[in-house]
Amino acid sequence: MKTAASALVAGLVLFAASADAQTRVTLKAAKAGSSYYQMAVQLAEAMPSGIAVTVEESQGSVQNVMEATVRGGDYVFTSPPSLVGLARDGKAMFADRASPKFADIRALFPIPSLTMHFVVRADQNVSTFADLEGKSVLLGKGSFGAREGEKYMALFGLDGKVDIADAELSNAVAALKNGQIDAFVTAGSFPAPNVVEAAAGSDVTLISMTDDEVAATKRTRLVIPAGTYAGQDEEVVTTSLPVVAYATTGMDDDTAYTLTKAFWDKKAALGSDARWWDGVTPELLANITGQIHPGALKYYEEAGIEVPETAQ
Repeated sequence: MKTAASALVAGLVLFAASADAQTRVTLKAAKAGSSYYQMAVQLAEAMPSGIAVTVEESQGSVQNVMEATVRGGDYVFTSPPSLVGLARDGKAMFADRASPKFADIRALFPIPSLTMHFVVRADQNVSTFADLEGKSVLLGKGSFGAREGEKYMALFGLDGKVDIADAELSNAVAALKNGQIDAFVTAGSFPAPNVVEAAAGSDVTLISMTDDEVAATKRTRLVIPAGTYAGQDEEVVTTSLPVVAYATTGMDDDTAYTLTKAFWDKKAALGSDARWWDGVTPELLANITGQIHPGALKYYEEAGIEVPETAQ
């Protein structure tokens, strides 16, 4: 009886040691139901068996960045690099919440960018922003895409020259198909589900921007490849807001290395399940404005992937 009890105790100790050996990571991305929350779940599922990832819902990137000052070395979050830069410099929404711990944020790898789409019914013969004059355009409310769309309307001389539809973006596809609107603006990683739906059910076109227009927006240039959407025979030049997965210096190098390697090793498989991962390439590392985690840098050096000198 004593031998059996001893064996049971030994087994429990071995199980506990095995459980403790597993590295635990918390990944905070976006609101449940959003594309970025779905991406977080996909990333969690792509990690090797030695990494246990818990996905947490977030109210947005500002919250993600703020929590970097109080979370431990197991914390991974997503954010635009520009927002991390504002936090590090104590500017804008971080002016009254400055913390020296923002300087400890380190990049791991890029994820799909928020990409601007200007979707127009094909029968409206719109190919430029100027052609939108007199058209009905749905921008939505409160989102990055809505704010950016409103900015572009003013930037390209369309203030007061377009009819801004008073409706939620969730109604955009139905409204476009029914002829209630002529165009809608949306931001999402391409291929964006609502644009896929719009293109599949009716003839639509996407406005392609000139390099001067992209420069005027002060956003990052991005090309949506031809064939991304039904009927899209040519590439579309647009703007984007890069997004990156971050950790802090509190994360050990081995964990940062394992997370980064697992992402790039599994990226092709991720893309076969969700095409928005196909838009992520090593070239997107150029959008990182802060430093890359030493563990991630080790992977990039081994893989022969070039990283910005300022990020090393």
